[in-house]
Amino acid sequence: MTGSNENMTNTEYEQYALEYYEENGEYPDGYAEYYHERYGAFRTTIFHTVDDAKEVLTKKQIKEIDKKNKEMRKKYHISNFQILKNYKNYSESEKERYRYLFGRRVASAVWPFFNYVILIGLAFVILYPILFMFTNSIRPQLETQDPSTMWIPKSIRLENFSETFTAIQEKYGPNSEIPFYKSIFFNTFFINVGCSIVQVITCALTGYGFARFKFKGRNFLFGVVILQMIVPVQIIIIPLFMQFRFFDIFGLIHLTTGTSLNLINNPITMFIMAFFVNGIRAGLFILLFRQFFRGLPKELEDAAYLDGCGPFQTFVKIMVPNAFVSFLTVFIFSVVWYWNDSYVSGMLIEGSPTIALAIENLWSTMSAFLNNGQQIGTADSYIVWVQAGCLMSIAPILIMYIFLQKHFVEGVERSGIVG
Repeated sequence: MTGSNENMTNTEYEQYALEYYEENGEYPDGYAEYYHERYGAFRTTIFHTVDDAKEVLTKKQIKEIDKKNKEMRKKYHISNFQILKNYKNYSESEKERYRYLFGRRVASAVWPFFNYVILIGLAFVILYPILFMFTNSIRPQLETQDPSTMWIPKSIRLENFSETFTAIQEKYGPNSEIPFYKSIFFNTFFINVGCSIVQVITCALTGYGFARFKFKGRNFLFGVVILQMIVPVQIIIIPLFMQFRFFDIFGLIHLTTGTSLNLINNPITMFIMAFFVNGIRAGLFILLFRQFFRGLPKELEDAAYLDGCGPFQTFVKIMVPNAFVSFLTVFIFSVVWYWNDSYVSGMLIEGSPTIALAIENLWSTMSAFLNNGQQIGTADSYIVWVQAGCLMSIAPILIMYIFLQKHFVEGVERSGIVG
């Protein structure tokens, strides 16, 4: 202590230093040296934060303090071996304390190992199909029969991708015979994105209704939504097929035209299902929206009602902006499931093929392309082209997820489904 502070006690000087820091944003001159001389180390309770301490101490002093702290820890540290060795000599309170300390140390050392084992196992299960597709798509077909070639091919053949793309383009367009608006790429984009947008809107309205409005039969109808998630689509596909094969609205179409409509092989069937909340995985999307809207404060709607908004205006102007992340999450889910679907679309719109349907029959397409229109061999004979097609088909979904994964994870968390 120097100057006017020489007559202060240590406690008074430290109190003065704290008051000086609060007024001026820095400690008085000489305080760092005094504190280091008295305590030999800094405490964040005096300096408020470690960064504050580093501002008033020189690098040399910080190194000395760190060195002294390490020596103190080494001096008073009790190893696990010492705990086991001297355990019989401890009192009951010491035994309890050291059992806890020993358990914490063992858990902190063992858990990271199991954590990495679990993560590596899950990563392998998830990445194995992609690695298998990639290694098989870049090798010649002959190497698939070579037992000495497992993961790394002896030679690289990137022509598999171009040949697969050309074969799909020749069969499904766009080409000289099939215009773009009838091609497989337009059908895939139109059905996937269009149905996903319609499904997001209708499922959001339905989920909002279940979350905020009380009406007779609400629990029963929500039970139907849960059944929609549980019942496999294979059970209802025949009734769906018959419904669209002989499409009629309460007999009015048959009454006016004398016959029913045949909507099979017409993309409008997928839009009708999405519009009436019966699209692919619609039950799950309703549940996601319901959980999210239930988590929003009721006061938001009360304030909107006081401003003169009706239920629909409240939904559009208040709820939708707050539910943007959930809308994006459901849209990503919907696009992925429509993109990968070949069962429902194969039954209802086989005449308007999508990429999923093309991949399902890709081996026959490649057989005809490589053998002048003749079907020769089996699916195993064209595995490299099939894997190349699968890899190209999932590429857009992977790219979309890479850019939107932050919002996707946030939407799932905020919906209340996890955690």
